[in-house]
Amino acid sequence: MSVGKHVVIWRSLLLPGSETFIRNQGGNLTEWRPTYLGALRIQSPLTARTDVIAYPDGLRGRVAFLLLRLTGGSRRLRGLLTGLRPAVVHAHFAGDGWLISRSAVRAGAPLIITLHGLDVTKQPTAAGMRGSRYRRNLRTAFDRATVILAVSEFIRGRAIALGADPAKVRVHHTGVPLPPVPDPVEPASDLLFVGRFVEKKGIDDLIEAVGLLPEPRPRLVLIGAGPLEETMRRRAEALGLDATFLGSRDSAEVSRRMAESRIFVSPSKTAADGDSEGLPTTILEAAGHGLPTVSTHHSGIPEAVVHGETGLLGAEGDPAALAANIALLLADEELRARLGKQARAHVEANFDLAKQTRLLEALYDTVSTSPRA
Repeated sequence: MSVGKHVVIWRSLLLPGSETFIRNQGGNLTEWRPTYLGALRIQSPLTARTDVIAYPDGLRGRVAFLLLRLTGGSRRLRGLLTGLRPAVVHAHFAGDGWLISRSAVRAGAPLIITLHGLDVTKQPTAAGMRGSRYRRNLRTAFDRATVILAVSEFIRGRAIALGADPAKVRVHHTGVPLPPVPDPVEPASDLLFVGRFVEKKGIDDLIEAVGLLPEPRPRLVLIGAGPLEETMRRRAEALGLDATFLGSRDSAEVSRRMAESRIFVSPSKTAADGDSEGLPTTILEAAGHGLPTVSTHHSGIPEAVVHGETGLLGAEGDPAALAANIALLLADEELRARLGKQARAHVEANFDLAKQTRLLEALYDTVSTSPRA
């Protein structure tokens, strides 16, 4: 590994437990040495002792972070970057890209920003001064960035619509770690859902769809938590569903549940506040286990779920269409097996974390050696 190949991976709150994709990507770098930099430390399973944190715990640190959010500048942050001497700074999410952009420019490091979803769907649509300020900051971050990575073509289009230079924006799939080719096991559940219990995940449509299916209804397992959880529990009970709500679970159990299921369900949709997916990593993880997915024509999902080849897609917010696709796969074991096998092959070709990270490192090489103002 070259001494000069040093990338600072920036996430202002380092690091929420749901953002395993950031740690996975950095952990798969082989030619580049990563340093994780954050403004404040978040206590989660993804916290690491080697993380560099700009501001101390407590009131003083929170005030410093507030000033960074208000101004976009920080002498402390700029000093840390100058001392770390990265060849590239890689920020995740557009808002965090803005927070680090001034310091990166002044430290002389090219900036890459990865866009994931809500940062170019929900957040720019905020009303009043908040939305206006966010959109202004977004344009500034886009101007300062050397390259902007979008997790799907849909997200790329949103970035361009918000003012990003199309020549800067390219699609890069982060990818997921692939398990060994799965051995056949006796399924413990028919349907598996993994995700936060929020509107954009379509959990309400899933509960209603399963309620539309004839008896005996499929065994449904749901992993996740969120503001809609209790409401969904009550609705499932009222409909008499065979539904098991497991709450949040670690990645090992999620992987085991995927290996023991027949179908993965991910009925995402655009929420009333504009929140939208980028490309759910759970779909890719399920495909790695040879599971076909029943999902929707939403955001970047059709890039991961090819209708009729690796799964089945229906319209957003349509429980009847969702129920019909679930019923079709449950009734046809041969179709289910074929789509699952093709889903695994599709992920191996296009979303393998190791392959995608090699492509990212090649991009780091190009950006770090290109002339820049």
